[in-house]
Amino acid sequence: MAETTNTGVTWLTQEAYDRLQAELEHRRGEGRAEIARRIDAARQEGDLKENGGYHAAKDEQGKQEARIRQLEELLRTAQVGEAAADSDVVGPGMVVTATVAGSEMRFLLGSREVGGGTDLDVYSERSPLGAAIIGKRAGDTATYTAPSGREIAVTVVSAEPFRG
Repeated sequence: MAETTNTGVTWLTQEAYDRLQAELEHRRGEGRAEIARRIDAARQEGDLKENGGYHAAKDEQGKQEARIRQLEELLRTAQVGEAAADSDVVGPGMVVTATVAGSEMRFLLGSREVGGGTDLDVYSERSPLGAAIIGKRAGDTATYTAPSGREIAVTVVSAEPFRG
């Protein structure tokens, strides 16, 4: 579970922290070594201008390094703790059921990094929907402005801690 607060601190459960730390270590070690081997093998094929394998491996290397930087920053700002205990107030780390524009939705309010292993849609607490319902309880109503400029009504049905 992750929660990013306005101060730039990211709250993670111990499980999420450990999973992201393991991913970082893999990418720094085995991941980098594998890409280096692929680049070297493609280099051995000759002319680099028209070598698709070489260019694909270099692109992959760039994505790998970007993900490493992203994980380093996320873990650097992480605060490890337990999932939210209050099961009826909407906040980061909560699975929310809400009626949005007349349709019932169930989603995780928080970070895609942590909600990645779930079928739930994930909305940031900084999204228009997330910002509108933060701090609300079951039965509370709010509105937010959609990118189209339309006002959308939201009624919170329930909120419960995400258990991964």
